Amino acid sequence: MAGETKEQAAAEKKEPMAEDKKEPKKGQRHCSRNPVLARGIGRYSRSAMFARRAMYKRKYYAPVTKIEKKLKEKKPYIVTKPVGGDKNGGSRVVKMRKMPRYYPTEDVPRKRLSHGNKPFSQHKRRLRKTITPGTILILLTGRHRCKRVVFLKQLDSGLLLVSGPLILNRVPLRRVHQKFVIATSTKIDVSTVKLPKHLTDSYFKRKRLRRPKHQEGEIFDTEKEKYQLTEQRKKDQKAVDCQLMSVIKKVPQLRGYLHSTFYLSKGVYPHKLVF
Repeated sequence: MAGETKEQAAAEKKEPMAEDKKEPKKGQRHCSRNPVLARGIGRYSRSAMFARRAMYKRKYYAPVTKIEKKLKEKKPYIVTKPVGGDKNGGSRVVKMRKMPRYYPTEDVPRKRLSHGNKPFSQHKRRLRKTITPGTILILLTGRHRCKRVVFLKQLDSGLLLVSGPLILNRVPLRRVHQKFVIATSTKIDVSTVKLPKHLTDSYFKRKRLRRPKHQEGEIFDTEKEKYQLTEQRKKDQKAVDCQLMSVIKKVPQLRGYLHSTFYLSKGVYPHKLVF
């Protein structure tokens, strides 16, 4: 009996200790309400998930834009104010924004703010590092495409002034954009070539060809004016070509290189070529 009483007493002492130390409840692991059947495919559709997530109970408020704020804060154009006195009508209408008393006699054009955008005439003219005076270029567009030309200088508009010369490949003095050109590693020394000062963008600008006014009896006989080369253009071409040819003749095989055209044959890839 004595042994039993000791065991019972020990069990009674252990029971309250077990009640004090309760194990913390483990929360359920978070997982998606839409189990994945395959990669990118869920069990429930978008409309079913809308109901499962109770999205219809939620309220959404669109953010107020700056324009909406301005419309709300817009002051009234006219305000009615009470006026004292029996013979004054009781109220009067007052403009919140009064017009100016005096106006300028001449309309002065207002300078518009263009958010820092400069006109094309004020843009910086950048040139690719591979293109320097005397570099042999390959033309990619136009009637002279696939021909090799000599780069002379960059004009104020950013266009490149090139020449064939005309004697070798029939490419005259003309302007070309640098993005329609492949720069090669072949270069010649054009420091001795003196270009006329009037070779500018205005020099190459094509004149508008107009149809002459018809007279009596010449209604259907009138033809549009045709473009013709000026004598000045021919002189400038000869002067530049003579100087270029004297430089080209000094380099062996360069004359044939400029005379030939660039093309891709079967199995030749442009991204693997070294120009």
